[in-house]
Amino acid sequence: MPTAHRVVIAVFPDVDLLDVTGPAEVFALANRETAGRAGYQVRLAGPVAGEVRTSAGVRLVADLGFDEVRGQVFTLLVPGAVDMTDEGPLARIDADVVEWVKATAPQARRVASVCVGAHVLAAAGLLDGKTATTHWSTAAQLAAEHPAVLVDPDPIFVRTDRGRLWTGAGISACLDLALALVAEDQGEDVALSVARNLVMYLKRQGGQSQFSVPLSRPASARRDIDELRLWIAEHLDGDLSAAALAARMCLSERHFARVFKQETGTSPADYVEAARVEVARRLLETTDSPLDQVATAAGLGSVETLHRAVNRQLATTPAAYRRRFRVQTT
Repeated sequence: MPTAHRVVIAVFPDVDLLDVTGPAEVFALANRETAGRAGYQVRLAGPVAGEVRTSAGVRLVADLGFDEVRGQVFTLLVPGAVDMTDEGPLARIDADVVEWVKATAPQARRVASVCVGAHVLAAAGLLDGKTATTHWSTAAQLAAEHPAVLVDPDPIFVRTDRGRLWTGAGISACLDLALALVAEDQGEDVALSVARNLVMYLKRQGGQSQFSVPLSRPASARRDIDELRLWIAEHLDGDLSAAALAARMCLSERHFARVFKQETGTSPADYVEAARVEVARRLLETTDSPLDQVATAAGLGSVETLHRAVNRQLATTPAAYRRRFRVQTT
């Protein structure tokens, strides 16, 4: 029997719908990708058991009332809600939710917030003296109301307290955070498989302009092209020239290029470069490896080639990308 990973997600009136359903779907897909071995058991907890109306007007059903959550919790996930004012969005703080989080957190192996849920963690005193992020639009509010919290609005998520506390940035970043939790629990391969199932583009929090890099592309109509794409991903350090790929497909280079672009929407060279930059991007975000090592690991060969590829794909430099999107771990 797989070890049960009990995930409790808080729900309350006007909670952001995606903050709840996004992570829940990630955990469900992780179970599916591992044939149940991941063992995630997701439950929604609200002020009382029963229907809760979300910000989108869609109603969710809380499995448990707050007072019914007992015993060990593997992951406590706290989403948020906002009030729109003349000055802009303000994170809503419900005293009952704060008190429940404060009481439940000691039972949890780790606590994570998504979007403005960081304000709830801060109000519960869980973020004092720690670095945290939130949706960019309420970062100033978080800093003003909780000066003991080190607010950084740039990262898509911040992992602190040796992995016991996580805070995520705005809305779609809930998927990035949930994938990071899955990666920590089950490994990068499972997290990547989940992302492929979501046909997901990772949106990197950066104020009003966000970087968007494809983790995967939709399946094509040709199985041989899909198999080639998987082979490319596994051989990024090899000869992936159009000529070499055409030979592997037993096609002329011209015919191969035409078929590949028809099925993927891009040329073989651009596809390979994007795949290599994707690996480089993950290394820039998650390691302090020198750029020459990043270039080698990504199959780009040299720092100069890395610079050119990152500039073409991300419109920035490797060093600038790392400064902006390096995932903080403390």
